[in-house]
Amino acid sequence: MSCFPCFGGGKGKNDDADAGGSAAAGAAAPASNMTPPPAVQAPAAYSPAPAAAAAAPAAAAPPKPGGGNNAEADDASLRAAITAQAFAFRELAAATDHFTPYNLVGEGGFFRVYKGKLEKSGQTVAIKQLDKHGFQDNKAFLTGVAKLSQLHHENLVDIVGYCADGDQRLLVYESVPAGTLEDHLYDLSEGKKPMDWCTRMKVAYGAAQGLEYLHETASPPVVYGEFKASHILLDEGLTPKLSDFGLAQLGQAGGNMPVASPMMGSFGCCAPEYDRSGQATMKSDVYSFGVVLVQLISGRRAVDTSKPVAEQNVVTWAMPMFKDQKRYHELVDPLIKTEYPAKALNQVVAMAAMCLQEEDSVRPLMADVVMTLGFLTSMPPDPPAPAAPPTATPEPKKDKRSDDHSDSSSDSSDDDEGNDDEEEEEEAEEQ
Repeated sequence: MSCFPCFGGGKGKNDDADAGGSAAAGAAAPASNMTPPPAVQAPAAYSPAPAAAAAAPAAAAPPKPGGGNNAEADDASLRAAITAQAFAFRELAAATDHFTPYNLVGEGGFFRVYKGKLEKSGQTVAIKQLDKHGFQDNKAFLTGVAKLSQLHHENLVDIVGYCADGDQRLLVYESVPAGTLEDHLYDLSEGKKPMDWCTRMKVAYGAAQGLEYLHETASPPVVYGEFKASHILLDEGLTPKLSDFGLAQLGQAGGNMPVASPMMGSFGCCAPEYDRSGQATMKSDVYSFGVVLVQLISGRRAVDTSKPVAEQNVVTWAMPMFKDQKRYHELVDPLIKTEYPAKALNQVVAMAAMCLQEEDSVRPLMADVVMTLGFLTSMPPDPPAPAAPPTATPEPKKDKRSDDHSDSSSDSSDDDEGNDDEEEEEEAEEQ
């Protein structure tokens, strides 16, 4: 029987007619001295069984009835895991007036932030448009969004929704209207009241709670990576909310997005090991929190090139004062003046110094920072200094000469009166 089905069937039919069946033909074949031509000797790769096997994958290519292919199923399951709302790109374009520059409120290393208003709900939101060339992998983006949508805390900016239409990658956040912490510390407009001590400690405490949630409550834990004052937003009541958390991991998951690095605006805020390796950890987040804490105490920028070289980096400037408690007051923002509790200042500065330790292993956990700051925010301010007792108003000093003159006048008047009396007595005697 031939190894080629098309020809083998025809030959088998002829064999049956001539020899009384295929078995008889097969038995009669060895009796012939004629060897088959080389063309009939088909290689194993062309045997009928492999040909049938090769046809099997082609049959599996069409989508399964009612199920879709695996990629579509994975995409659907990832979207189902996202608790935030899915937006069409045209909805977000309409909300931002087609991403016009006057709605641009901020930029980062691989994103732009626009202010927008959703047409359906009327909600004002912040729309973060990510670099569309950075996320070729839709699965990685959706996986990251699913994780972000599970993070909810009073001190985190809440994610409202996302968009993954085609190559567009956008995140929609709640709007936080009072701006960033930097807006309330630096370059204050005329007449704007500076932050008082209690408000600064409230901001520090809330930011620490948000970072603690990411480190110790979120599952899996989230390393912030670029914690800095410009990422701390404030609402109307000046409650702090952390923004941009998880974006470094989101970009890394995409494969092509550059992971946030100290060169992207975090110079002066990052830990020494992060500066060297570019690898962010929870302990490098603690260091960055220490930098922000010094900024809150001092009212200085992390890096200010307008100051003398020795004072341009706020950590370098503060280090000598960390070592001498008598100099702690030199760290305080002059705008606060002396309106702060001295005991609280000592403990806050000590905590900042611990966060800024060179060795990451000796830095505290964020839970320890939260505990300390929570105690300080509940600490009553120092009582005002007791009022000085009222002093008696001194009598005006009399001029000695006037006193002498008055005395002499009184003496002379007394003498005159005495003379008058004597004259009256003499007249009475004469009569």
